[in-house]
Amino acid sequence: MQYIPESQSSSVVTHEMAFEAIREALIAACSESGKVFPALIAHGSDVNNRFSVKSGATDTLAGLKMGFIWPGNAEKGKPTHNSVTVLFNQESGGVRAVIESGVVNAFRTAAADAVATDLLARKDARILTVFGAGNQAGYDCLAIAKIRPLERVLVVNRDKVRAEKFKLRLAAHGLAVDIVSAEEGCARADMIVTATPSRSPLFTLSMVHPGTHISCMGADGAGKQELDAQLLEQAELFCDLPAQSVTIGEFQHVAAQIGSGDLSLTAIGQVLTGRAKGRSSDQSITVFDSSGIALQDLHIAQRILQACSL
Repeated sequence: MQYIPESQSSSVVTHEMAFEAIREALIAACSESGKVFPALIAHGSDVNNRFSVKSGATDTLAGLKMGFIWPGNAEKGKPTHNSVTVLFNQESGGVRAVIESGVVNAFRTAAADAVATDLLARKDARILTVFGAGNQAGYDCLAIAKIRPLERVLVVNRDKVRAEKFKLRLAAHGLAVDIVSAEEGCARADMIVTATPSRSPLFTLSMVHPGTHISCMGADGAGKQELDAQLLEQAELFCDLPAQSVTIGEFQHVAAQIGSGDLSLTAIGQVLTGRAKGRSSDQSITVFDSSGIALQDLHIAQRILQACSL
């Protein structure tokens, strides 16, 4: 069994590595051999401490990712999110590799955003608005900066102190940043990323102008919600995995209202392989829901193992 500690996995992962791995994973999710099993969402002894187990398999990979959210760690100066990925031995069973993947998971999640945004955002998109100023939001901004030449990043966050710290973080990477209201952020945006733990809509359809692309990264459990159902009814909808998106992802609420069978969803892997269309026009509002699937973790874990073996 191979063991890769956090210090090693975080030292080899890059946005470029993650982009290619996640692109492969999203295509695999639409293949005959790609299997994503139902996610387990649970909690620790303290019900505020949540963890998930996501598993999957392809014709060459099988395994699982355990993700942990311990909110109290913030007061202790420790990361609130952590992850461990386990790859199985395909020939004899058992564990092939264990990879501590806290930082890798942030790259992996941001890469899904970047892959979808590269497909769905207008080619002339230059202004990015991000709702949220947490750890993941920063990775998403940097990943999108790799696929679009950003003129400005607009940050919307209720905590002004946190927003200022976030601004400095992005500025250190050469990004020009303004802190704005939700109304201004939506009005000026070509692209919007929502990376929050919200359980109610962050903005409405009337605030978003035609041609905007929106990536929803926060909804990964029952009850979470970042977008207004009316907006989703008017937008072109894409996701990593339709079956999961309507149960624990952003589309769970609109699916409950109109019925999942009447909801037109396109897996982004279908767009990547040319089996489905992406944005239909420059005036369309496109939405990508990323609830996160195990195949993403397995593919980037494979890349981490290869990099660590060099």
